[in-house]
Amino acid sequence: MIIKYANRIIEVQLLTGDKFGDLVFIPRISLTPSSSEMPFEMTSRQFLIRLAYAMTINKSQGQSVNFVGIGLRTLVFSHGQLYVALSRCTFGDRTSVLLSNNTSPSMTNIVYSDVLL
Repeated sequence: MIIKYANRIIEVQLLTGDKFGDLVFIPRISLTPSSSEMPFEMTSRQFLIRLAYAMTINKSQGQSVNFVGIGLRTLVFSHGQLYVALSRCTFGDRTSVLLSNNTSPSMTNIVYSDVLL
């Protein structure tokens, strides 16, 4: 997750793995081809990061993806919404859930019994 973006460096927080929660700095790197048949030298400066996509839980219904990261800093509306988010990934070990520090990993099932009568 990108925390701060500057001209020469990106500060990110790791969301998975052994270093979960650590802050990491990604510098801008100059890349020069090792073999060039051109009479001049080309250099490219870029951040070595991978593009990621995001979608809402409602838009993800019916999708199947290989890796899923779910940001639950605020609780979902209902248990059905949580089920949709957790069931999008083809493998359970490829699903990561991000909770805020003050959120317990539980959810209250909200059912309005007056509607069911």
